Amino acid sequence: MSRNFELLQKLGKEQELLGSLPIEPAAGPAVAAATASAPGYAAPAFAPMPGLEEITGIVQQVFLMPGASAPRSVVFAGTEPGTGVTWVTARVAEALAGRVAASVCLVDANLRTPGLHQQMGVENQVGLGDALLHSDPIRNFARPLSPDNLWILTAGSSMENQQGLLASDRMRLRMQELRSEFDFVLIDTPSLTVSNASIGLGSLSDGVVLVLKANASRRESATQAVEDFQLGNAKVLGAVLNQRTYPIPNKIYNKL
Repeated sequence: MSRNFELLQKLGKEQELLGSLPIEPAAGPAVAAATASAPGYAAPAFAPMPGLEEITGIVQQVFLMPGASAPRSVVFAGTEPGTGVTWVTARVAEALAGRVAASVCLVDANLRTPGLHQQMGVENQVGLGDALLHSDPIRNFARPLSPDNLWILTAGSSMENQQGLLASDRMRLRMQELRSEFDFVLIDTPSLTVSNASIGLGSLSDGVVLVLKANASRRESATQAVEDFQLGNAKVLGAVLNQRTYPIPNKIYNKL
């Protein structure tokens, strides 16, 4: 499995994992100048986003674990804007749909600044926000993609002032409906610095995957995010270190 993703097997290991992740202070973009022969360093990796191997690893470790306890509904959340959480959510859903015959539904819960529809090349006409205002079956607001077992529930149009609906009883009912209609549900949410929607939705799901941005996400922010999810009764399943553009010391690799 890729070292860009580490499954948190036990809730008690969260601090240990976050303490070992190479999260740099937010001091602007930087690319390491160290050469491959520099003492104590692995070869540089200049992949702006996780590759197919990393995405497949996330799918395998989160959704395809053996046993009946494997998560079916998962929230993807970023510590701050720009971590690439929408891209990661879309790619994981595509990879999951390609590996299972079961139905997979992408849900855009970022009602203020939706982006999943752009990732999947569809229009954002009706979607989750509309489903929270009307009583039609949830499938009436979703649309099929390719492959035919992949679906998307976009944010919906003109949802700027309706972010509060994500904490409503109607959202709880819609989450139950999504779980009954689709085998897997992957939810893209606003960053924690913008909204606490991911915490509430995380408590209604089987867990949360935290997306961090290399050279930007602070270790303190990641640790605080885990604590916030714990307080909100949301289980943290793992962390993705996204947009890594510098070599990671071997001693850190050995801890992961």
